[in-house]
Amino acid sequence: MKKILTLFIALASMTAVMAQDSTTTAAPAKKKKRDWSKVSLSNRPNDHFMLQLGYNGWSQIPDTINTKGLSRSFNMYFMFDLPFKTDPRFSVGIGAGIGSDNMYLDKMEIDITGRRANELGFRDMSDTNHFKKYKLNTTFLEAPVELRFVANPENSNRSWKIAIGGKVGTLLSAHVKGKTLQSSSGNTINAYTMKEKSKRYFNGTRLSVTGRIGYGALGLYGSYQVNAFVKEGYGPDVRPFQIGLTLSGL
Repeated sequence: MKKILTLFIALASMTAVMAQDSTTTAAPAKKKKRDWSKVSLSNRPNDHFMLQLGYNGWSQIPDTINTKGLSRSFNMYFMFDLPFKTDPRFSVGIGAGIGSDNMYLDKMEIDITGRRANELGFRDMSDTNHFKKYKLNTTFLEAPVELRFVANPENSNRSWKIAIGGKVGTLLSAHVKGKTLQSSSGNTINAYTMKEKSKRYFNGTRLSVTGRIGYGALGLYGSYQVNAFVKEGYGPDVRPFQIGLTLSGL
């Protein structure tokens, strides 16, 4: 009987020890850091088009300049994407393309040819004959550069993206266009269309900072011209900016 009792106590002790070991919380496994350098980019394009359509505005615009409507900007670039070998979530984008901006004015004219004075003259035409629609258009050949980040480099079409950078442009053309001549009271005089071209008063080089954020192919972008739009001493120191939509693969 004594031997049986001793054996029973020993078995009970072993069971308690085993139960205690089974309830002990195991240390969590350390998550292995992903090696991004081994990610396959076979489904990722190396080059692509980037299209942008947005609102064009002027900062520091004087009260004497009256704008109207939705002034628009359109950019079209062909881009190359250069991923970092050590971490393809990051890449550099470089390219070239065209940027075109329109600014619509309300009952005003701009003397871009310098016939009346040696400056870019903005004239209020509300008390005399004026054009119902009047705009200033500038077109630049531009070279954008971006530092990009994509959360999922293996499937950029289903991923968040961020890019910051800048672009340098050279002025290709500048013109004003007026349509439908009206009297001061707003009555139509005729369907006359006027167009004048001159780059005389505008800086030939544009330097801008840029940024965009999006998911998949669609995103938002913004840009701001850091140098003067009009040559110093020839007109107001306005700085164009754009905010709008981007359609891009990367």
